[in-house]
Amino acid sequence: MALDTDRMYRAMVSRDRRFEGHFVIGVRTTGIYCRPGCPARTPRRENVRFFPCAAAAQAAGLRPCLRCRPDAAPGTPAALGTPATVTRALRLIAQGALDDAGVDPLAERLGVTSRHLRRLFDRHLGASPLEVAHTQRVHFARKLLEETALPMTEVAHAAGFASVRRFNEAMRDALDATPTELRTRGRAKAAPPRSRDAGDAVVLRLPYREPLAFEELLAFLGARAIPGVERVDDATYERVVSPGAPGGGPGTIAVRRAPAGAHLLVTIRGVGGADLFALVARVRALFDLDADPARIDAHLARDRVLGAAVRARPGLRVPGAWDPFEIAVRAILGQQVTVRAASTLAGRLVARFGRPVAGGTDGLTHLFPEPGALVDADIAAIGLPRARAEAIRGLARAVASGEGAIEDAERFASLTGVGAWTAGYVAMRALRDPDAFPRGDAVLKHFERASDPWRPWRAYAAMHLWTMEARRR
Repeated sequence: MALDTDRMYRAMVSRDRRFEGHFVIGVRTTGIYCRPGCPARTPRRENVRFFPCAAAAQAAGLRPCLRCRPDAAPGTPAALGTPATVTRALRLIAQGALDDAGVDPLAERLGVTSRHLRRLFDRHLGASPLEVAHTQRVHFARKLLEETALPMTEVAHAAGFASVRRFNEAMRDALDATPTELRTRGRAKAAPPRSRDAGDAVVLRLPYREPLAFEELLAFLGARAIPGVERVDDATYERVVSPGAPGGGPGTIAVRRAPAGAHLLVTIRGVGGADLFALVARVRALFDLDADPARIDAHLARDRVLGAAVRARPGLRVPGAWDPFEIAVRAILGQQVTVRAASTLAGRLVARFGRPVAGGTDGLTHLFPEPGALVDADIAAIGLPRARAEAIRGLARAVASGEGAIEDAERFASLTGVGAWTAGYVAMRALRDPDAFPRGDAVLKHFERASDPWRPWRAYAAMHLWTMEARRR
């Protein structure tokens, strides 16, 4: 990544928080690295180095600042303007792709050689895939130490360390503090607010860049919520989740805006420590918390069609997908029907083929069906046209066979029953393509010719257009 060091130094001097998450600042004389908005005294220019991400700074032997907590800054520059291969690799790393395997299987999954993947990471991030994964794990462990009461062994396991000894060594090397010292510091700070019925749940803060149009995000997710799996009201998103650990029982999450500060609060119940890292990554993707709204809004606000809408709803995000297969099935169910009708069909599918949750109440009663459960299912029995039912079975066969049809955009688009709208919608939500623009959509089709100036943020433009249409009704 080519860093404009003069511009970055000016941003550091001005303590401009809009640059947080885009780069970090290393100070040679202190051996620490900081966010651009750090309140500490500004170091001299000759003592400063700039890094594209925290992993690169730590690979250079620096430790995170205790005042500004650069490890807690939202997002990563890799998701903003770097090659799609790096962006996708980072998403997979956040989901635990390097937990049980090395770089070679990850590179194969991405369709490149491991040497080329390492070269891309070095060029755009200044750190290797393993260094990025290690830094993410260390910082996640710090979050658990400071914000939860989980036992040390469970924190170590959740952060992907094979032993407590290795965990202790990694925390000392990276943060110059033992896990016990970090927990003591965390208790001296305000803990995340807990709801009255939180009980033994884990409550974590998820930071984001301001602004965030959270109410509009909830309205979008609420209109498309799958009965039995999701529940959304004016303030909270809830859903049933399936832990990745073998034999693990279903859990739940609840996400709401914190009463103060630029972060969401996620309350997690029934999920073991080993699943927390991937689960938090999914929540961040679902709420698009790593987006840079200032950059996106500035681009779209210049347009005469979108300008007023962007200024009226700053920080509008593109909702991600909790699970690619789930959102792909939901998209096929939504072909040629209203949003409400598609949700009804999704609820019938879940009730008939989903896994019931023991003791599920308040509308959270099932897990979404696994691909294997739909391969030979009589899906037409829920009131779906046979051609669409066969499209879902075909998708289920492709995913159940391990061919990764959804992650491969071209392969997914080639499946029977997957048209341009479905492929674009899945690219927008499951593949996190910021420039996806579902062709043929009833609302978007009127703007396809005018959409080119909105690149590379057409997915955000689509959200503004859909929101405007929803408000007209």
